[in-house]
Amino acid sequence: MQSMLASSRSPRPSVATSLLAMCAVVVSLSTLPANATQSPRTPPDYRDDRSTAESVVRSLYNAVNRHEYLRAYSYFSDGPERPDFETFSKGYEATEHVRLKLGKAVSEGAAGSIYTRLPVAIEAIDSGGAAQVYAGCYTLRLAQPAAQATPPFQPLSITEGTLKPVDAPFDSTSGSCPTN
Repeated sequence: MQSMLASSRSPRPSVATSLLAMCAVVVSLSTLPANATQSPRTPPDYRDDRSTAESVVRSLYNAVNRHEYLRAYSYFSDGPERPDFETFSKGYEATEHVRLKLGKAVSEGAAGSIYTRLPVAIEAIDSGGAAQVYAGCYTLRLAQPAAQATPPFQPLSITEGTLKPVDAPFDSTSGSCPTN
């Protein structure tokens, strides 16, 4: 790039600056992961899909990335393991954005419900730009829709999540779920 700029006849500084800026954008875009389509500072498009375990977890982190913590909280089932909303939302107050990687979901039926375990790895970037990688597993439950006869309908939701910090880079990290 330098030789191209140097060989031009008296380039105006604004043109040279523009060329360098465009090259920087191209280089930075070419290093993004294939599934990254927006800048971390640009809120992603709204996504709320509860049809599969993968969709629920993607929707959870879509809400986190949009700083919509009440919506993020809504993907978890009511129960003793669920923290109160204030504690939940404070856990994300310094988070700027999160990158997500999903493993292969494994489902099994039990007493009118389908339970799905989903390995997950995330990279949480805080408002100062520092990154922390976590890996683990989410367990989701869907009560058989045909067996639900009284309101409110209970959609597929997260019953448990266990993510622990790891020292490996995000790109080489994968989540894992305990085997029975």
